Amino acid sequence: MDSPLLAGPSPRAVNDTVNVASHLAALAQERPHALAVVFPHGRDRQGHVSYTHYTFHQLHTVSDQLAHGLEAIGIRRGTRTVLMVRPSLEFFALTFALLKVAAAPVMVDPGMGVKRLGRCLAEAEPEAFIGIPKAHAARLILGWARRTIRICVTVGRRWCWGGHTLDQVQAIGERSGPFEMARTAADETAAIAFTSGSTGVPKGVVYTHGIFVAQVEMLRQLYNIEPGEVDLPTFPLFALFAPALGMTCIIPDMDATRPAQVDPRKIVEAIDNFGVTNMFGSPALLDRVGRYGVKHDVRLPSLKRVISAGAPVHASILDRLQTLLAPGVQVFTPYGATEAMPVCSIGSDEILSRTRSHTAEGGGVCVGRPVAPVEANIIRISDDPIPLWSNDLVLAAGEIGEIVVKGPIVTREYYRRPESNALAKIADPEQGAFYHRMGDLGYRDDEGRLWFCGRKSHRVQTREGTLFTIPCEAVFNTHPAVFRTALVGVSDAGASRPVLCVELEDKSGSADLEKIKRELLALGEARPHTRGIETILFHPSFPVDIRHNAKIFREKLAVWAARQLP
Repeated sequence: MDSPLLAGPSPRAVNDTVNVASHLAALAQERPHALAVVFPHGRDRQGHVSYTHYTFHQLHTVSDQLAHGLEAIGIRRGTRTVLMVRPSLEFFALTFALLKVAAAPVMVDPGMGVKRLGRCLAEAEPEAFIGIPKAHAARLILGWARRTIRICVTVGRRWCWGGHTLDQVQAIGERSGPFEMARTAADETAAIAFTSGSTGVPKGVVYTHGIFVAQVEMLRQLYNIEPGEVDLPTFPLFALFAPALGMTCIIPDMDATRPAQVDPRKIVEAIDNFGVTNMFGSPALLDRVGRYGVKHDVRLPSLKRVISAGAPVHASILDRLQTLLAPGVQVFTPYGATEAMPVCSIGSDEILSRTRSHTAEGGGVCVGRPVAPVEANIIRISDDPIPLWSNDLVLAAGEIGEIVVKGPIVTREYYRRPESNALAKIADPEQGAFYHRMGDLGYRDDEGRLWFCGRKSHRVQTREGTLFTIPCEAVFNTHPAVFRTALVGVSDAGASRPVLCVELEDKSGSADLEKIKRELLALGEARPHTRGIETILFHPSFPVDIRHNAKIFREKLAVWAARQLP
């Protein structure tokens, strides 16, 4: 499965154990009674939230018990294991148990739809399935990975299917003592995490133990995260970093698959209840929290930082959030992807004071400087494979091209997808490393910062030239009546006709569309790169990705736009 050309440098010698679960073992000794994970279990008659929790010692002990139990029923080193469990105490205990065993958890977003989910599971060929009853029922009815799954564990009540319950697995493990964690190497597979498929087919990204360890250390240093902090992660996979970083993880009372519909009162409540110091949220979630906070004069003095990823964060969202935070506290927007995170980072201070004006003029979105030791370059745009790295590929500062990155947090391959690997990876044998092609377009400025200009697959190639989505949309997004815009291309006699889709702030339908259209055309006419956009369509609500509810499905909008045009 592993290609010698794509094998990157390991952070430790192969004989050393490299496993992010070792952080939990250390914390169980250093801070045994500190809260590791807190889960909102329900509400009392007065409406106050009641919580259950694990301390670091409890989480370590329970995950040890589960590790013993999982091994006993056949989930061992290298066993590909689907994990379909809602954010909960069980989710954390199981994930750390699987890491200790050195099984390979298969992480798939349930919200991607049953057809895509079924394809992903068939591709991963899992041998074990751990899930809630609803997930098992879907597995049976839809035939997910029917040929390969041989071990089943039900988190909750087991019905007609076989296997064990989680309680039974833990009971098996309770008869054993501490679990001896597998001696994993840095380049050993730790998990397979599927991309959301928001800009293509979902692909299984192979994470190694070395990548997980590198991510934890880079996040710790980048944001100066200290043990004892309190984290509110509103994205389940990001939540797993909290215990490894020594933070208490407060599981939010929300549907993790619908961040754009979150109840902001519950987010504010959790922050106040526990003095949350660190919060992670998608732009869509932070938009709802910010609007609510401004309207109700909310203050969140305990927060030391807010981190947002998944899509560019509009400056207006940052403006609103800043009014909720204490002086000096920033919103950080790391840039990356499932295949590589974090690549770059920038804080709201720099965005609001230095880069927002250039963004509004069509200069792209500044995503900051590469996070050491990650290296990022801009290469010429191509839709073809690039087998070997050459410095001749690199463009000069200011030229828009494709973003490529290498470093210890960059995943080296997709699981069993050689064609995708050929398109996404560039071998650099002279350095014993490789570059990952992000599929994003951008440029580097004279200060070494990267500016994001949109997805490569979303560029619109017209007869007059190529239009890039983010620089074009930013010009129109300055209109006060506009919530967001999306540039798409509609086929027109061998070329693409640029069409601007517009979602308004006012969803009531009372806006004067003709007036807004004239004003948007005037905005476009004022900039050379948007002057050729003459077709504007109003859309009630853009389709967005299921993971962050923030990335716009421009492919779907393009199909819709084609149907609207004569």
